Amino acid sequence: MNRYIPLILLGVLLNAAAQLVLKKGMTDIGHFSFTMENLLPVGIKVAMNPFVILGVIFYVVSLAVWLMVLSRVDVSYAYPLLSVGYIVAALAGKYLFHEPLGPVRWAGIIIICLGVFLITRSA
Repeated sequence: MNRYIPLILLGVLLNAAAQLVLKKGMTDIGHFSFTMENLLPVGIKVAMNPFVILGVIFYVVSLAVWLMVLSRVDVSYAYPLLSVGYIVAALAGKYLFHEPLGPVRWAGIIIICLGVFLITRSA
């Protein structure tokens, strides 16, 4: 199963990339409320934002990759590796969006890394 780690990581990284470009797109759009009056104008802004469009494309491609993964690897092995995406998103959030990454979040990242290490050793 370890030979599929590159394919799994591709899916995970595409998923994390989708989150990051969606965040950029929604940051550009700004805060909004879900109301009937806002539904159409905000919906159009979201649908026309190039970062949101790119994020959706990344999601679609990551879904295709993930389907390939699931056709080859035990779900009990592959699914926990999705947590690598949390690490990527947290680090990218810190450096790209200047989000805080305090000691508790760092501890969580370390625990996730340990868990991923243990899962990959179980194959």
